[in-house]
Amino acid sequence: MNWKNCKWILLLVFIIVPGAFTGAMASDNLEWDVYQTLNLETSPIDVAVTYDGRKIFILTDQGEILVYSSAKKPDAKINVGKHVDRIKLGPRGDTLILSSGKNKTVQMITIDFIQTINTAGSPFKGQENAPVVIAVFDDFQ
Repeated sequence: MNWKNCKWILLLVFIIVPGAFTGAMASDNLEWDVYQTLNLETSPIDVAVTYDGRKIFILTDQGEILVYSSAKKPDAKINVGKHVDRIKLGPRGDTLILSSGKNKTVQMITIDFIQTINTAGSPFKGQENAPVVIAVFDDFQ
């Protein structure tokens, strides 16, 4: 093979091959990256996420729903039984819908998150360790 033929072959390789890859990459209009991984001790069956993305509910094969707000450890566990095979979050985010194909049932459970408020050093009237309850009415018109 002479030098003139090698130049043409190299020229074609440098023009055609990168062009083929550029066309494939240009048609991809999606980039993705894993930003968080939850390492579980049991196998997940289903997942539901609140609309604001602050809570993740993971149904496991052990019949538990693990509630996460960070990747470190679950904030809460709900024992629902091994018969539950799907979960879905209700429209307002305060209801979990549990379905069981085995038992042919659908259960709706309400969920409320209890927040601890640090009142150390705050002025108070009455007993120092008295429980405080704050009620939020979000359906007021």
